[in-house]
Amino acid sequence: MKTMEVYFDNSATTKVLEPVKDLMVRVMTEDYGNPSAKHIKGMQAEQYIKEAAEIIAGTLKVAPKEIIFTSGGTESNNMALIETAVANRRAGTHIISTAIEHASVYNPLAALEEQGFTVTYLSVDSKGHISLDELEAAITPETILVSIMYVNNEIGAIEPIEAISKIIKKKNPSILLHVDGIQAYGKLQIRPKRQGIDLLSVSAHKFHGPKGVGFLYVDERVKIRPLIYGGGQQRGLRSGTENVPGIAGLGLAAKLIYEDHGAKIKHLRELKDYMTERLAEVEGTTVNNLSGEESAPQIVSASFAGTKSEVLLHALEEKGIYVSSGSACSSNHPAVSGTLKGIGVKTELLDSTLRFSFGIFNTKEEVDYCIDKLQELLPILRRYQKM
Repeated sequence: MKTMEVYFDNSATTKVLEPVKDLMVRVMTEDYGNPSAKHIKGMQAEQYIKEAAEIIAGTLKVAPKEIIFTSGGTESNNMALIETAVANRRAGTHIISTAIEHASVYNPLAALEEQGFTVTYLSVDSKGHISLDELEAAITPETILVSIMYVNNEIGAIEPIEAISKIIKKKNPSILLHVDGIQAYGKLQIRPKRQGIDLLSVSAHKFHGPKGVGFLYVDERVKIRPLIYGGGQQRGLRSGTENVPGIAGLGLAAKLIYEDHGAKIKHLRELKDYMTERLAEVEGTTVNNLSGEESAPQIVSASFAGTKSEVLLHALEEKGIYVSSGSACSSNHPAVSGTLKGIGVKTELLDSTLRFSFGIFNTKEEVDYCIDKLQELLPILRRYQKM
């Protein structure tokens, strides 16, 4: 089998769709006005922002004014956590999150702890799900904010967001629920109003949009401080000249990813199921993710006994296959360790895990090529590992 280029790292970033690229070029070279300017060029630029907000709001069934454009998922998470916590400090200083969050949630929470807030980190079960009973027990009169990842970025576990919100709101309707939806948007149908989500973070480059742009959904009733002060753009919550090409690209990517959405998700799930089936043929391999509706359609996590994940990653790279490491040993990424340990991955496999994540351009032929190369490489790598 000849060498192919196989990109199975779509949860890290995705290839930009051609229409998105074309639109961004047009905005940069033709409709390049400052959206705050009063002339026609400025009005044209402002219209791109307005249209993107309307598209995104339509996918979520919320109001366009509730969409705040940011530089991406990390900024959205930081704004959601820090600026809401500080704005609501008089109501309490307790926050609840989980042991499997991304660093862009974990580190802002650590910063808030330095400012006097207390954070409770919920554990997960063997499926990667939090305990609703543990969540309910963790809520105190001081609790003001709960932050839960919708789709885990390592194993694809889907948290029961609507059930989580019901528990929170029953205890205290004023507690805010922030959802990191970075791996969920474009893959799931998300309805913040119905599901009880107060803040939702999203990044464009996870669903075939450009890097460096994202958004934060903020329910109009949420009390939140500005992240950036300046000229008062975006209702004064995020000042500065907007990234019009990025925002336009984000809006179009959102529109395109939700067109014929069912067929796109069916394709991803078929790839995931096929990959899971084929991995069962590879000796010494353990698949860590769930199948079905409890797990996202795009992520497969697998541990390969007798080899190191980083070594296997680079061996696959030499064959034109791009994946990501599921290593639990990175000191600056505690979420990985929490996830793999939380679901019961054996200690000897924690540093032997890879993530395969699919996008709309991937094929079953690419899965077959990847499996063929794994079967070729693993016996060699395991032999060297023992030496």
